[in-house]
Amino acid sequence: MIRSDTLTLKGGSGTMVIFTDLDGTLLDSSTYSFEAAREALDQLHVRSIPLIIVSSKTQAEIEPLRTGLGNEHPFIVENGGAVVIPSSYFPFQLPAATNHNQYALVELGTSYAVLRQALKEIEQELGVELRGYGDMSIDEVVRRTGLPRPDAQLAMQRHYDEPFVVEDEPCPLETLTHAITARGLRWTKGDRFHHLMGVQDKGQAVHYLIDCYRRLADHDPDRLITVGIGNSLNDLPMLQAVEQPVLVQQPNGLYETAISLPKLVLAPGPGPLGWNRAVLSLLG
Repeated sequence: MIRSDTLTLKGGSGTMVIFTDLDGTLLDSSTYSFEAAREALDQLHVRSIPLIIVSSKTQAEIEPLRTGLGNEHPFIVENGGAVVIPSSYFPFQLPAATNHNQYALVELGTSYAVLRQALKEIEQELGVELRGYGDMSIDEVVRRTGLPRPDAQLAMQRHYDEPFVVEDEPCPLETLTHAITARGLRWTKGDRFHHLMGVQDKGQAVHYLIDCYRRLADHDPDRLITVGIGNSLNDLPMLQAVEQPVLVQQPNGLYETAISLPKLVLAPGPGPLGWNRAVLSLLG
C-alpha cells in the first residue's frame, strides 16, 4: 500500500478518468456533504477530467447530486445495476444501450421484483428476519440512514439492488452467502446495509465505461489513466478495475481491512477530506 502523499501519478501524463463512490467517500458519512472536497472538485472541472459517480444510490438520488456538483458525465447506479450515459456523450453507438429520456441506459442488474422475492424466500429458509427497503416505511429509512425525508424517498426508488439488514437473530455469513448464491444472486456490504443484487457489481459497470473512454481516446498517443476512489467492501470490484485504486479512511480513522491491493493508495483522511487530499496529490 502507498500513502497518497508519495503518489507520483500526474493528470498531465495522459487522459485521466476518475471513478468515485459517494457515501463515506466523496460524501461525508454523517452530513452527506461534499464541501470538504471542493478544492479538488474545482480542479477536476478546470482540467476537464471526467468524474464518474459509482454508487449504491439510485438514479433518482444521484441526479440532484450531479446537478449540485455541476457534473455532466456518465454515472453508475445501485452497485453496478445500470450505467447511465447522457445522450450523445460518446460519439459512437453504445453496446447493449437503450434510450431512456435524455440518457442511454445499459442495464446490467437483476430486476428489483426478483430480488425482493428472493429476500423473502431466504428469510423463510433461514428463519431470520431480513429487513429490506421494501419492508420499511419512509420513516424507518430516514431513521436508519439519517437522510432527510425527501432524499429517503429518492433512495427507495430502487430497480436493481435491495439494501437489507439482518434483524434480531444472528446469522452466519457463510449460511447467508450460500442461500443467496444458490439462487444465482450475490451480496455485498456497504456502509450501513448489506446489498442483495444480481451477478453485476461496480467493477463490471466501470469496465464498460473504461472501454468507452478508451475508444474515445484512440486518437490520443497518451495512455488512458483510470483512478477509483472508495471506502468500503462494495467498492472493491471498482478498485480492482482501475489502474490506480485509492482508499479513504472510515469515520473512525481506520481503513477497510478487507481491501488489500498491490497498488492501493491510502488517502490521509476520512470521506471527502481524504478524497480531496488524494485527488490533489494525483493532479500534482
